[in-house]
Amino acid sequence: MSDIKRVVLAFSGGLDTSVILKWLQQTYQCEVVTFTADLGQGEELEPARAKAQMMGVKPEHIFIDDLKEEFVRDYIFPMMRANALYEGLYLLGTSIARPLIAKRQIEIARMVNADAVSHGATGKGNDQVRFELGYYALSPDIKVIAPWREWDLTSRSALIAFAEQHQIPVAKDKRGESPFSTDANILHTSSEGKVLEDPWEEVPDYVYSRTVNPEDAPNIPQSITVDFERGDAVAVDGVGMSPANLLAKLNELGRAHGIGRLDLVENRFVGMKSRGMYETPGGTILHLAHRGIEQLTLDRGAAHLKDELAPRYAELLYNGMWFSPEREMLQAAIDHSQAKVSGTVRLKLYKGSVNVTGRKSPNSLYSEKVVTFEDDAGAYDQRDAEGYIKLNALRLRLLGRRDRV
Repeated sequence: MSDIKRVVLAFSGGLDTSVILKWLQQTYQCEVVTFTADLGQGEELEPARAKAQMMGVKPEHIFIDDLKEEFVRDYIFPMMRANALYEGLYLLGTSIARPLIAKRQIEIARMVNADAVSHGATGKGNDQVRFELGYYALSPDIKVIAPWREWDLTSRSALIAFAEQHQIPVAKDKRGESPFSTDANILHTSSEGKVLEDPWEEVPDYVYSRTVNPEDAPNIPQSITVDFERGDAVAVDGVGMSPANLLAKLNELGRAHGIGRLDLVENRFVGMKSRGMYETPGGTILHLAHRGIEQLTLDRGAAHLKDELAPRYAELLYNGMWFSPEREMLQAAIDHSQAKVSGTVRLKLYKGSVNVTGRKSPNSLYSEKVVTFEDDAGAYDQRDAEGYIKLNALRLRLLGRRDRV
């Protein structure tokens, strides 16, 4: 890649990506353009600008973009319509952020005529796959530089030594041995490594950052309502909000009640098992609320088919296939199913739990007249069940007669 003149780096301003910035400048003798995405991680991002400038990046080549609304509207909400859970539990908070970062990185690369893009994901994790599948889907001939697969800086102490050698500021909390690593955005915070590597050991309380301990949560339950239109949440307690503001509001409620903690041993796409701790307070509430409104508005066949598609959809997202034709095909089917998924769900939040306590919809398929245990005035003829049962039982009866000993 000796012909590389300019690289767009996904840059957080932390130790790893700061070292990568300098390493790219030295190794490839190229100009580096930095891109920092505000996905609602709750951190001040302007220090990343100052650090990039200090390291020689031109001001016009420092991009810090607020992508929160796009992230929730165009990535999180479509995923929530699918009820996607990886391995039945994980709400895909890290996975869903990567395609948006990759898309914006490629857009910037085109704007500045860059030859390559670069990221700080390691060679052991899933993120290298997610970033790079996104890059190649959107720009098939782009060159990709993954320093963790190239350099000889194989430890945290080596990174710090490199930073000190090149006068790169290192935060005090980075000099000690890090107890765990984290990734955060408006949907979740994930933590893994070090104190979490033994799956038998309970997650220490200090690892949690977005939720109170459920044992310390309020002793009085809180009821809330979430309104939906065509499968997307549009209001909390009757107050309409933008997608990002709505998720932030649910995060606030979930945090107070200790909702959304998950201790998971998962199967990484690259082949190994890993143990992680996830906090997804607002996303957990939203997921259960969406299931609640679908209970009223989706036909049995559509609902059950969606439940069959959801694990496949989740696996595609986890494996970095957001831009694949199969994900888009599934999305089209899922979005079609949401045309009548509108109404209101009431939920009770209490000490780490979320329970649906009521739902209503102008498009409800629920009929009290048909389902009642009282006199239904002929709305349902129970005698119809006899023929239905006998037709379904025919093959079982034939088998039974054949195989009877």
